[in-house]
Amino acid sequence: MARVRLVAGNWKMHGSRSSIAALLDELLKANPPSCAVCAPFPYLAQVAERLRGTRIAWGAQNVSEHAQGAYTGEVSAAMLAEFGCRYVIVGHSERRHIFGETDAQVAAKFAAAAKAGLTPILCVGETLEERDAGRTEAVVDRQLSAVDFKGGILAYEPVWAIGTGRTATPEQAQAAHVTIRKRVGQLCGAAAAGSLVIQYGGSVTADNADGLLGQADIDGALVGGASLKAADFLGIIAAAKRCTK
Repeated sequence: MARVRLVAGNWKMHGSRSSIAALLDELLKANPPSCAVCAPFPYLAQVAERLRGTRIAWGAQNVSEHAQGAYTGEVSAAMLAEFGCRYVIVGHSERRHIFGETDAQVAAKFAAAAKAGLTPILCVGETLEERDAGRTEAVVDRQLSAVDFKGGILAYEPVWAIGTGRTATPEQAQAAHVTIRKRVGQLCGAAAAGSLVIQYGGSVTADNADGLLGQADIDGALVGGASLKAADFLGIIAAAKRCTK
């Protein structure tokens, strides 16, 4: 079954008005399809304005589980949706491990995003300690089972491969994606599992993208550092196009 491909850049806490303008200008020279950039909150308006009418989508890196209220510093899904946000990352390992987000909180953020019409990109994945203990499948199952998963995208991101320069081998990544797709099939049915977009995230580069994206169950990438360099990000997008199933 042919599935949509999506390469999404997660800029994390990087950028300035000038650097983002330069990066977007370079990306728009190619104006590639099937890609998105997820920017820090202060720059979302700049990104939205510059990408209006182009083939590049945009998204946010986080969202509140609350619809409104006295939650200083939070940003609701409705606020993001109001001015055209399409995607939002939820459950990124840095949110889980640095800021202590629980499975329940991630599930609430996913639900809030979906209710507002956004497409949540749900991140799941294990630490090195959990992998070495043979718990990858159990960890991913726990993270998936917590969420009422409908209408979203999944990103498998082994925590040990994020920002470390280490990358899961294509075979390791494929095996995890097969497990994830099988579990989604049990939770949501075979049709939903078959059409589900599952990205790989974890030190993806233009050099290793062909090997990863050529795997049968890897439908795209959630890209960190390489998304901050236009040539590298475009190289990964080109690999996704070459590997379209």
